[in-house]
Amino acid sequence: MNKRDKIKTNLIKKYNISPEESEILLTKIEKRIAKENARKREILSKNMFNESKEEFNQPEHKIRNINSETNKYNDFETITQNISSKESEKLKKEENNNVDTILSNIIPNYDQEISIELNNVDLIFEVETDKIDNIKENIIRTLKRNKSKKTKFQALNNISFKINKGEKVGIIGYNGAGKSTLLNVITGIYPINNGTVTTHGKISPLLSLGAGFDHNYSGRKNIYLNGAVLGYSKKFLEEKEEEIIEFSELGEFIDFPIKNYSSGMLAKLGFSIATIVEPDILIIDEILGVGDVNFQRKSSDKIKSLMDGGTTVLLVSHSIPQIREICDKAIWIDKGKVREIGEVNKVCDHYLKDAEKASNKQLANIKFR
Repeated sequence: MNKRDKIKTNLIKKYNISPEESEILLTKIEKRIAKENARKREILSKNMFNESKEEFNQPEHKIRNINSETNKYNDFETITQNISSKESEKLKKEENNNVDTILSNIIPNYDQEISIELNNVDLIFEVETDKIDNIKENIIRTLKRNKSKKTKFQALNNISFKINKGEKVGIIGYNGAGKSTLLNVITGIYPINNGTVTTHGKISPLLSLGAGFDHNYSGRKNIYLNGAVLGYSKKFLEEKEEEIIEFSELGEFIDFPIKNYSSGMLAKLGFSIATIVEPDILIIDEILGVGDVNFQRKSSDKIKSLMDGGTTVLLVSHSIPQIREICDKAIWIDKGKVREIGEVNKVCDHYLKDAEKASNKQLANIKFR
């Protein structure tokens, strides 16, 4: 789809008009711009002509010298051609700026850079109806052609949205709505069945801290193992090793097997590895309270620093006050579908109202105030 077609699509959505009406509106805009640019060209041509006349009004011997030395001013047509070539790039840029300025006033976020875009995304899981908990039974069932039956569960259903660069977006929804699944799709952990997922820039996913740890390895070795899972190079990890260890506060325990670590120590190490980069996209799933009180404060400050400087943030949290504080936009996921997207407080208010009729199971661990 070219730029003009995208503009037409945006006009249709914005004003709820037909394709024919959007074509008429866009044509009017283009004519208005063309008319304005024609006027600017006329003014520019007159100004440049007046400047060129001043050079021709010089004494004859000076004009002769100019012609003989540079061969630049042979006749009026050559001069106007030179003017045209010199100013054409400027005019073209000016015209594009006019188009963008006008359309930015008509279409919100028209000229913003897209960071994350999902179009018609479906994700279907196959769930076994019978529980097979040993290899022997699985082999016997395979030989007898009596394998466990599977049912399909649609975790995400026709999900579409765009997140612009630098936006802080909270994802809310009841338990089992598909919030964490959505994050796993965006980070590429789960392959989708239909649709497209597009991201621009380096992603730092704070999902399951310590995913990929080997509990028989030391903390130091797991820096390289977990770092590789996150896509960091060995050279990068070597340069950042001491910084990771220092931030994790593990000290001499860094060389102990992590099977001896407490859950808090594991979280500290996982968080320190995951946040060592300054990402373009920061994806967070309920990990803002890792470690002890002091480390929680430090990790919160670290995340806030990562959020600065144009980083796009996608946050899943059961704490609605936290979503309101950090985010400027919210996406409400309900039963695998997008129920509402918009300004954070507006969406959260609708979510709170809807929660009055939700079950206790759906509301477990959700903090509304």
